[in-house]
Amino acid sequence: MTLERPSAHDPAIELRGVLKTFERTVAVDGLDIRVPRGATYGLLGPNGSGKTTTIRLILGILAPDRGEIRVFGGAVTPASLDRIGYLPEERGLYRRMKVRRLLLFFAELKGMEPARARPLIEEWLARLGMSDRGQARIDELSKGMQQKIQFLAAILHEPDLVILDEPFAGLDPINQEILKTAIGELRSAGRTVLLSTHQLELAERLCDHVCIIARGRKVVDGPIVDVRRFTSGTRVALALETWSPETGAKLAAMPGVLDVAENGRELEVALGQGADPQALLVELVQAGARIQRFERIEPSLRQIFLERAGDTGPATDGRDA
Repeated sequence: MTLERPSAHDPAIELRGVLKTFERTVAVDGLDIRVPRGATYGLLGPNGSGKTTTIRLILGILAPDRGEIRVFGGAVTPASLDRIGYLPEERGLYRRMKVRRLLLFFAELKGMEPARARPLIEEWLARLGMSDRGQARIDELSKGMQQKIQFLAAILHEPDLVILDEPFAGLDPINQEILKTAIGELRSAGRTVLLSTHQLELAERLCDHVCIIARGRKVVDGPIVDVRRFTSGTRVALALETWSPETGAKLAAMPGVLDVAENGRELEVALGQGADPQALLVELVQAGARIQRFERIEPSLRQIFLERAGDTGPATDGRDA
């Protein structure tokens, strides 16, 4: 018998027809996912859509009822888990331990030698603006600082795959930016990052692939550029010299217009499937509008999310965010 050997071309993560139920509730329903190596892959969906359950299945915390899960081209094993860094949604730090000792402890659990870990701890504490907190106890830190320490514990052993479940929760905008930069460095270093987040603007800036799931099923999957290309309808950014409610009413009533989002004189117009933006431009000119800007724009990840998953309800019994 010839054993199947993992290939460098295998995806970092692959799920094939994975099903997971809790009693009579289907949390993950026939899910197929391929996370390319070196990608920053966003796992998105409404509350209760199955994201956290999917992550726990990938890590072997839960076992699937049906289907196959492969990590680095093979089954999940203790050796493959040592190549993974995991930031759980439900944080867990030893609150009475001091920061440096705790980080060294987690690094050693992953097989890292102290001589290698200690300089990396100092380097990362400096990057995250926490060098002066290395001797503080965890329970002396703010929630935002604890979040950054949990992130460090997940990446310190230089894993090939980093799984981050809601990493920006509880962070203010400054610390969100610091963490975003750190994730960008992981991406530049060729690490694979699986990112679950509700903060779609951050996902849009960080991810090159996205998978949107709803009720445990995949509804969108692929590179962001392709996902945008296959969304329904067209959107136009529009600016007029003058604006009034009457003008808005006329615009909303024009053929093909589904929605008009107003922000002063700046407008975003959603057109239906098959509507021609040039026909809208002709209508506006004939109506006497003086146009300062007229530009076809790509839909945002938030718009795609709302279109594909925004009207779905929870898939689980509350165990999975």
